[in-house]
Amino acid sequence: MQPMQKIALVVTIEFKPESKASFLQSLLDHKQRCLAGEPGTLQFEVLAPTENAHSVVLFELYASAEALVAHDAGGSLALFKEQAGPLITKVSRQHCSVLNP
Repeated sequence: MQPMQKIALVVTIEFKPESKASFLQSLLDHKQRCLAGEPGTLQFEVLAPTENAHSVVLFELYASAEALVAHDAGGSLALFKEQAGPLITKVSRQHCSVLNP
């Protein structure tokens, strides 16, 4: 039997400049809920690009494709979208396979 393949997401989110504080609070609350309540969420990093003060890059690591599906369908993401959706101007999401064991 093959071990489950970890899945990573790299997500870039741009937000309205005037909403930085409330956007970041919603995002950091979402991060904590995911790490505490989603067993398949292994890592969730929020990065601040030095060249764009109105964006963040997320690195999310999931135990399996099923864990990612559970995350996408979960209540925390729905709440984050409800709270932060109006503050967001652009999202790009890249699914990645983890090559190292």
